[in-house]
Amino acid sequence: MRNRKTLSEWLSNRYLLILRNEENFAERTTLSFTYAKGILFLVAIFLIMLLVSLYLVTTLLAAWLDPRHVEVEANRQLIELTLAVDSLETEVNRKNAFIESFQKLTTGAVANDTLIREQEVEIAESKADEDELYNLATVDSVLRAEFEGTGVDERLLMGNSSSELQELYFIAPIGSGLVTSAYNAKIKHLGIDIVSKQNEPIKAAADGTVLFASWTQKEGYVLAIQHRANVVTLYKHNSALLKEAGDFVRAGEIVAIIGNTGELTTGPHLHFELWYNGNPVNPEEFVSF
Repeated sequence: MRNRKTLSEWLSNRYLLILRNEENFAERTTLSFTYAKGILFLVAIFLIMLLVSLYLVTTLLAAWLDPRHVEVEANRQLIELTLAVDSLETEVNRKNAFIESFQKLTTGAVANDTLIREQEVEIAESKADEDELYNLATVDSVLRAEFEGTGVDERLLMGNSSSELQELYFIAPIGSGLVTSAYNAKIKHLGIDIVSKQNEPIKAAADGTVLFASWTQKEGYVLAIQHRANVVTLYKHNSALLKEAGDFVRAGEIVAIIGNTGELTTGPHLHFELWYNGNPVNPEEFVSF
């Protein structure tokens, strides 16, 4: 009885493959192999073909073989377009809001429901001592000499301003603010105090040229703008100045940031003054706050 070979013997038996020329039977080459090597070679070829097929199916052939590929690609492009449209819409809304705010400024409109009442300060009582302070020989004396002159027209102090000044148009220097201290020439409070939210931008009340933009000990960062008809507006106690002397500014253009600088201040606010022909006038008679 013939013994049967085991699986290991069958796989490990060596075989010789001889290749001959068909015409003269000359030996061309010989290959030595076993079934184990043949099976491993076939498995390796199969795995390589499988990997190549999977790569082609998921990439190059996806558009041909997978009907969902077109839908997935269309959805991806739709998402990209949606994001682009949202970005454009946000930019358009931002510009529309800016235009609307600018239109409100040019019409003198102030939203009463957005007034900031958190820092309502009573400064009028402390202004009684400013007459003496204004006469001190400090760096502020140069600024006051430029805009206050040597005398004050009592008719202007009483609110009887020139008709030329009344014909000028001013916008509020702060878009949303609360007047906490009114103009009072008797106690030398030659302007009004406006309280608003932190970092609120301050805008030029009218077209003009910046005359003065610097730091003073008493009034902090101060900016003065020369307008037509010999009108000057002053913006005091700012936290920062955005314009320099000699700059031309348009009405509504941001020129400073509200602050609490200088010795003559008790809280963050804007002290706004309006001067005509070298004399202070009540800003509330000409500007809608």
